[in-house]
Amino acid sequence: MRGNIWETKWLTVSITLTLTAVSISAYVLKRKWNHLNSKIEELEASLKSFSDNCASERQGRIRAQQALRKEVTQSQPNSQKLNLTSYPMMPIGVVHSCFSTRNGTPRQPLLVPLARACLVFNTTRVPPASLEGLEEYSHCWILYVFHLNTDLDKLWKHPSKSGFKAKVRVPRLKGGRKGVFATRSPHRPCPIGLTVAKVEAVQGNMILLSGVDLVDGTPVLDIKPYLPYCDNIQEATVPNWLMEDNLLSVASVSFSEHFTSALKNIWIMVNGCTPSVLTV
Repeated sequence: MRGNIWETKWLTVSITLTLTAVSISAYVLKRKWNHLNSKIEELEASLKSFSDNCASERQGRIRAQQALRKEVTQSQPNSQKLNLTSYPMMPIGVVHSCFSTRNGTPRQPLLVPLARACLVFNTTRVPPASLEGLEEYSHCWILYVFHLNTDLDKLWKHPSKSGFKAKVRVPRLKGGRKGVFATRSPHRPCPIGLTVAKVEAVQGNMILLSGVDLVDGTPVLDIKPYLPYCDNIQEATVPNWLMEDNLLSVASVSFSEHFTSALKNIWIMVNGCTPSVLTV
């Protein structure tokens, strides 16, 4: 009988202690939960305040820039109001191609499909992740600088005195002239070129290209994927002087008188023997 009484008492004590421990744990957890909620609310308020301050500063900068631009515009003569803003751009990469000089470089892209080039990006400005997905496209557009133009120094240092030619000679017109913006001439007010090339592979910070018409060392400003559904305009028209057939065909290839001997010497240097047949 006494054993049952003691067991009942111990059971009661155990249950009481358990309930007490549960109550204490629940109280502690509730306090921690309330503390965490308070911290979260403080962080959210701090983040909102920071975002509001950033937005306010950004709006302030925009308003200041607009006010400055307006003031400068009003203080300039009408003839100079179109030349207020410049947009300095740094190349993001350089093309290494098989064409070492301007002479001999194709005039148009894809004229020499087997011509290879490698576009190497500056990783301090363009991380390799920027190229992810480009390998899924067959071709890409390349925006670049005509860096070998002989008038670049005058054009950039004294643009108002550059005096670029409004009309240029067009090879297809046998010396006839057209407005520079009606041609693909590299000598332009802004010496920026646009070409298309085939994407052979993407490796790290490099794009392997084919069908290029870029001279070695060409600085690149931007690339964009070629999209057939919007870049290929079926209804596009051109002037009559561009309506000839086979505009991209090679009419003839001329070699210098020393080409054969130079080719023979290269063959001997590479293969260590004289070629049995060498005709050009």
